[in-house]
Amino acid sequence: MPYFDAASSAPLHPIARQALLAALDEGWADPARLYREGRRARRLLDAARETTAELVGCRPDELVFTSSGTRAVHDGMAGALAGRRRTGRHLVVSAVEHSAVLHAAEAHGAAAVAEGSKAAAGGDDGDVTYVPVDRGGRVAPGAYAEALRADTALACLQSANHEVGTEQPVAEAAEECRAAGVPLLVDAAQSLGWGRVAGPWSLLTASAHKWGGPPGVGLLVVRKGTRFAPAGPADEREAGRASGFENIPAIVATAASLRAVRAEARAEDARLRALVDRIRARVPETVADVEVVGDPDRRLPHLVTFSCLYVDGEALLHALDRAGFSVSSGSACTSSTLTPSHVLKAMGVLSEGNVRVSLPPGTTADEVEGFLRALQGAVAGVRAELGAPAQGAAEAAAVAGELLVDARGRRCPVPVIELAKVFDRVPVGGTALVLSDDEAARLDIPAWCEMRGQEYVGEEPAAGGGTGYRVRRTA
Repeated sequence: MPYFDAASSAPLHPIARQALLAALDEGWADPARLYREGRRARRLLDAARETTAELVGCRPDELVFTSSGTRAVHDGMAGALAGRRRTGRHLVVSAVEHSAVLHAAEAHGAAAVAEGSKAAAGGDDGDVTYVPVDRGGRVAPGAYAEALRADTALACLQSANHEVGTEQPVAEAAEECRAAGVPLLVDAAQSLGWGRVAGPWSLLTASAHKWGGPPGVGLLVVRKGTRFAPAGPADEREAGRASGFENIPAIVATAASLRAVRAEARAEDARLRALVDRIRARVPETVADVEVVGDPDRRLPHLVTFSCLYVDGEALLHALDRAGFSVSSGSACTSSTLTPSHVLKAMGVLSEGNVRVSLPPGTTADEVEGFLRALQGAVAGVRAELGAPAQGAAEAAAVAGELLVDARGRRCPVPVIELAKVFDRVPVGGTALVLSDDEAARLDIPAWCEMRGQEYVGEEPAAGGGTGYRVRRTA
């Protein structure tokens, strides 16, 4: 049963399993103690730190192990912001960062406002600036240089996106930050298994389970010269930057797995990139009305994301699961909040029927072919269920020469389906107004227009609640 969600968590590497089992017998003691069992545990911990630091590209005394990648992000951001408090409170992040970064940014912005900081306009929220991305999910060259201010304490930029695979210009952003005297924190969770992160970054975080290490181990690197004040009560372990007893067996497995996947990275990069290229090419050929998203060239080798018009994302994931394929999604239809993925929203691409495929090492061509066949049938089945509802079809009527589609109370992807079903009744040059109270419609209707070559005019509040989205027929 193929598992195609390695971007969430990769299967435990065989080398990691061997190292973990061996270290369970040798690394159970307190490495801070001077007796033989403690010295043995300390040697394992030091060796794992040295191996990991070499692979990351830092000094061993710059790297600490945390209880998770999220913990590393939160501690890294808090420590860097506290260490540069005299400079200011301004924080710069990209709009497509992992939720761990964005949650920390939101908390920082809220705290700044609560303390009386002046909220800025435009792309700022309190003392946080969110740098936009293009339709491929990539930050523009020079964007970080423009976002930095005299009171900027920290900037954050992921090395590669977790949802669409787009690689970010980290080296360029790091140079811009260094020139301004601002530290850059890089979330390298998705890319560190494939290679080092280039550029003069100041802080780096990662999570072992993303590359085939054990869950529950994160990395936090703070390069020498970076002002850093650990948050929370002081702890004598991990240079005071990570509290609690070190999980030495898991740390040993982390170092062993990172070394193993790096040794395999070049061959797996070429092999998985070819399989992903096959998916990127074949999905639009075999499934109608599909948008493949993310940068087609500057991307991770194993990850591809696409969105299918007129498809309920949750139903599609269940259909693929029944067919034996485990995939993920950024679709609003799979979210309990019914809001689209912040990544897809920032990119301005279709969110409905979104599927993220991230191939683990060892994936075969036959498995990919099986997925492509299963996808075609799954999409067709979901569309058949949604395309002809027995009851409750949205009301469509001509109002003042404009076609009105009232889809309020209907959730993704129904508003777009109902628009498509009646749009041929709109004369060329005429407009249709879609009324919807579904947040995903704000993203999906403009994306539908982009895919269909129609003009998205804009939105307006709707009488009686919801929002009206106006579309003009161009051909």
